[in-house]
Amino acid sequence: MTDEDGPRSTRPGSIPRAAHRVDRTVVHPCERLEGLEEHTRTPGALRSILQSSSYQEADQDEKFLQSEATRGIRLQLDFLKAETLLREHQIAHTIVVFGSTRICEAQAARRAVASIADTLALNPDDDGLQRRLKTARRIAANSKYYRIAREFGQIVGAASEKAVGGRLVIMTGGGPGIMEAANRGAHDVGAQSIGLNITLPKEQDPNPYVTPELCFRFHYFAMRKLHLLMRARALVAFPGGFGTMDELFEVLSLAQTRKIAPVPVVLVGESYWRRVFDPDFLVEEGVIDPEDRNLFWFAETAEEAWQGILRWYEVAGQPLLPVGEVASRGQSISREVGS
Repeated sequence: MTDEDGPRSTRPGSIPRAAHRVDRTVVHPCERLEGLEEHTRTPGALRSILQSSSYQEADQDEKFLQSEATRGIRLQLDFLKAETLLREHQIAHTIVVFGSTRICEAQAARRAVASIADTLALNPDDDGLQRRLKTARRIAANSKYYRIAREFGQIVGAASEKAVGGRLVIMTGGGPGIMEAANRGAHDVGAQSIGLNITLPKEQDPNPYVTPELCFRFHYFAMRKLHLLMRARALVAFPGGFGTMDELFEVLSLAQTRKIAPVPVVLVGESYWRRVFDPDFLVEEGVIDPEDRNLFWFAETAEEAWQGILRWYEVAGQPLLPVGEVASRGQSISREVGS
């Protein structure tokens, strides 16, 4: 028998009412306060226990989560958050663009040159200002690469939804300079793009052209590098410093040793890269094989870089775009973006 307000009969063979997730008909012994006054350490001791860090649940204990003991867990989380969101947004393939954070638009570069030159005119013997002016002029000369990176972002962005096997999205390190230019190019044509920012001692804000829901911040460089390569269909490296070379040579090393399947690697600006390193010299010295020289090639324009990537996949028998789209060559995509 059942009672309207009470439990179903517990006689043998009867079916009990489902237990409520929280409520009980009878108070559980652990909830009773009877006899509490008998404990001389209560309530001060109980308060100390409840406030102790050891009593915190592990996932609520920030000090524990930031400890050396949990580094492995943090590495997993650093990887997993971005991986989960990239899957949710159905990001199948990426083309990774890297380059200097210091190479800016031509107009901004010219303003910097003019400002330093004006200051130097008032202090003509200042060696520091002279060095700064020389550097600013080199940045201004290299600002053409900002334009080329932006054009490249436009081309890839326009082809994003046409790629074989899923969307093809620009991915950068999310910072300023060349990375901003590539993200900006995708933004110009209404395409999504990804930015993988990193926590640094001197904080670096993500550039404003990254798609907000696809902008990530990593703690560990290793996890950031892993995501840069996992979906990469090509790496396009523009002139840059240690960070750019770090990414470039890691990809070349992994491809050389076949830890990853080789992917197209394009170095934009042959005159720059020829001064950065000499692959022919490395072959002559016997420290790399002649075939390793073929792991990358040079390009001077956005269209040249893009067509090289398409041809690489055609030769490999794995077209990046449907045949009809390859023939179009992205016409009318690489529009003028300002000098």
